[in-house]
Amino acid sequence: MASVQSSSETSPVDSETEKGDFEKANGLAREEEEEQQATEDEGEQQGRDGRSTEVAEAGQPDPYLRSPIQQIRSRSSARSHNSYTDGYSHFDDGDEEKQNEVSAAGQDAEDEFLVTFDGDSDPLSPKNLSTLRKWVIVTIISASSLCVTCASALYTSTYAQMEPEFGVSRELATVGLTTFVCGLGLGPMFLSPLSEFYGRRIIYLCAFGMYFVWLIPCAVAPNIQTMLIVRFFDGLSGSAFLSVAGGTVGDMFSRDKLSAPMMVYTAAPFVGPEVGPVIGGFINSYLNWRWSFWVLVIWAGSFFFLIVFLVPETYAPVLLRRKAVKLRKETGDERWRAPIEKMHKSVAKTVLWSCIRPFQLLVLEPLTLLLCLISSLLLGILYLFFGVSVAPATTFQAVLLT
Repeated sequence: MASVQSSSETSPVDSETEKGDFEKANGLAREEEEEQQATEDEGEQQGRDGRSTEVAEAGQPDPYLRSPIQQIRSRSSARSHNSYTDGYSHFDDGDEEKQNEVSAAGQDAEDEFLVTFDGDSDPLSPKNLSTLRKWVIVTIISASSLCVTCASALYTSTYAQMEPEFGVSRELATVGLTTFVCGLGLGPMFLSPLSEFYGRRIIYLCAFGMYFVWLIPCAVAPNIQTMLIVRFFDGLSGSAFLSVAGGTVGDMFSRDKLSAPMMVYTAAPFVGPEVGPVIGGFINSYLNWRWSFWVLVIWAGSFFFLIVFLVPETYAPVLLRRKAVKLRKETGDERWRAPIEKMHKSVAKTVLWSCIRPFQLLVLEPLTLLLCLISSLLLGILYLFFGVSVAPATTFQAVLLT
């Protein structure tokens, strides 16, 4: 019994000793495994270096060489694994963390004073205008576009009376049609970028106002020289509705409701050249050719006043800039800024690039050049038909009178 009791008393100590020896043995085994693994890694790296040298001497790319991006990723991965994290997180140095915190804080401070719309239901947003008012605006700008494009072809109905009065040939009289269309093509190159800085409304008022003014010299032109010059400036001013008005439609309607109003607006430039000779032929059948332009003056003047009173500004960045100005005035805090006020674009440089880019596309894009040539050919044929359609109409009128 004594021997059994003594063995039972000493067994815990012996077990602890055995555990310690076992842990030491495991630790030595781990160290030996790590040293062996390190030796193997060094040998493999030396082998890769040797192969890399051989491949480099042979002039072939080495598959073991890493690009700078891969080396950066490897170093980042090594730092993340050496850190006491989950193996996927990576923490930068203390200075970088402080810099990121400062930049994030500055960004948060700027965003705090960034002026935006107050949600989707903000009454300042043009998309929240009533449906009736949206369609009134679409109708006004579409009718104004129709007036501009109608003036381009209505001019052809005045040839029969204008040529003997000015003593010019049909070819010279047709130049007035050419100068107007040239103005229509050149105007959007600088009117479109200007609307991105100053808004749609100011472009409408200035451009359509000038279009209205330049129609008056057409109606009272004493010679063909005056007619040709003022026709160019008339087309240049009226081109605003061919380039800016589409943006107004897009400002007011969401994508799922944009198709119908855009269809109404885009129909005006195509319908105008066909409607112009019809209206002009009717006027010139009973009145002097100058009344063709007086009718356009009345049409343009009426819609100019409609634009003044019924067409608001719809360009969101300009509306937010007005809101920021109002907030700075009310609060006295100059930190309120709209997104458009943070841009550092030059107006002159933007307009210059807008004038260069169309010609750049014509030179560098053969498909664009071919499409433009086809379009110009079709439009040329269309307007030539308007020019020669006067003679049959005059003959038909003479037959009816006899």
